[in-house]
Amino acid sequence: MNAATMTRVALMAAVTAVAAQIAIPLPFSPIPFTLQPLAVVLSGLLLGPRQGALALAIYVLIGAVGVPVFAQFSGGLGIIAGPRGGYLLSYPLAAAVAGLAAYAAANSPRSRALMLSFLWGVAALAVIYAIGAGWLSIVTHLPLAVAVAQGVLPFVVFDLVKVVVAALVAVAAAPAIAASRT
Repeated sequence: MNAATMTRVALMAAVTAVAAQIAIPLPFSPIPFTLQPLAVVLSGLLLGPRQGALALAIYVLIGAVGVPVFAQFSGGLGIIAGPRGGYLLSYPLAAAVAGLAAYAAANSPRSRALMLSFLWGVAALAVIYAIGAGWLSIVTHLPLAVAVAQGVLPFVVFDLVKVVVAALVAVAAAPAIAASRT
């Protein structure tokens, strides 16, 4: 891995940490509203599956050792083991899924690139929701339907908007990033 790739991976881990701090606690859910899904999808779309997953794995590991990079300036294994842990642990896989559109974002006509980026971004969001809500259900001993009501449904519309934003940014930036790789 060259220095430029390492820099991009580190930058997306840092962007995710910043996105986590834009957080709004919800009184009816242990899961806050954040911009993390935007950063996760964008990492995959810009970096591809391997480097996107690596960026998010680094982010999760940094938070797990106690650096306050998670939402509301939190960190540590207690956060990973708590209700939000499944969402955090899903991020590397979700970035890898979104990253499946990275080549299309850089090399396809704009309309096709946007469509593929959006669809793979939605698939990444589904990964986040499935792992996150499943973990929330297990950790809080809530029925899965209640976990989905608290940890998925309040976020769907806003998260779809985040995926659209990530797709637009990725399609605009991906050709420049792809050119810098050569």
